Amino acid sequence: MHDVDKFRVVAHPATERMLRKIPVESRIVAFWRTMIGKKVAMAVTGAVMALFVLAHILGNLKVFAGPDEINAYARFLREVGQPALGYGQLLWVVRIVLLACVVTHVTAAVQLTRMKRAARPIGYAVKRHVAMSWVARIGPPLLLIFVVFHLLHLTGGVVGFRDGEFRDLMVYQNVVAAFSVWPVTVFYIVAMVALCFHLDHGIWSLLQTLGFSTVRNAAALKRLSKVVAILVFLGFISVPVAVMTGWVS
Repeated sequence: MHDVDKFRVVAHPATERMLRKIPVESRIVAFWRTMIGKKVAMAVTGAVMALFVLAHILGNLKVFAGPDEINAYARFLREVGQPALGYGQLLWVVRIVLLACVVTHVTAAVQLTRMKRAARPIGYAVKRHVAMSWVARIGPPLLLIFVVFHLLHLTGGVVGFRDGEFRDLMVYQNVVAAFSVWPVTVFYIVAMVALCFHLDHGIWSLLQTLGFSTVRNAAALKRLSKVVAILVFLGFISVPVAVMTGWVS
């Protein structure tokens, strides 16, 4: 009779230690505690946020149709769902879902990085492009800072406006006032550069993690990731640039 131990699947020591610590609990929690679970969580939440970014761009571009169009769009976002839902309730549901995605995405990223370091404390001697390495390290924290500023700025009107300058649901007027301040415009453009690089890497990664990438279509999917990232960058910076150049005023 064959020795069963000979057929035992050998896992990485770090993985075995982690699995031994997992009690009998739900499969979702057990899956979350694995490396692949973190990657899937990042992929799914990243996909949700990427779709939101694309929808956000389409809304932003309404500024080029004039104040009536984009201001009406702002009211629509708060009135959609009525009368089944109250004023602005569906918008808050979307915000809560996005917040949950951001928290899950960041948590998974941090924990995945720690797990990789624990599994390979020395690492490989791989030469990385200095600029790309800098973007990879600075980009995510910069985007988090930008999101907080953006919410306080154009969503809440708490910062970046003089007293009485910010007007609720007057998006066109608020955008013109906000991007007439050149340091704010520069910060937005720099943040969009970081978003562009993050999307390029993120879209490609989520397509791999979710199983869409194959040997045949890998090159095409990489190009798709870059094209989407560049279009998002151009779409977002078009508004502040238009304000600074006087096209939108």
